[in-house]
Amino acid sequence: MAIKLHSAFAVHPGSWLRDELITPRDITVTTLAKALGVTRQAASNLLNANAGLSAEMAIRFEKLFGISADTLMRMQARYDLSQARAHEDDIKVSELAA
Repeated sequence: MAIKLHSAFAVHPGSWLRDELITPRDITVTTLAKALGVTRQAASNLLNANAGLSAEMAIRFEKLFGISADTLMRMQARYDLSQARAHEDDIKVSELAA
């Protein structure tokens, strides 16, 4: 049997980045976007958990803050899976035909 983690352990990486790195340093979204080389809208969507973290964006944060892109991508995968688990009873599959 697989161990299931409570969904509270799955934090969106954008929210985490906002709460742990961006807000404490008083960095504006505009300043962050410019430093990352992305649009303000893209940075805002990520930090507000309205968009997922791409591998490219993870590398951008790694280069800017030194946080491992691998860690950020694992956070995104864990978050995505917890979102799917929240409605797993609605996910239907059928048996394979022999």
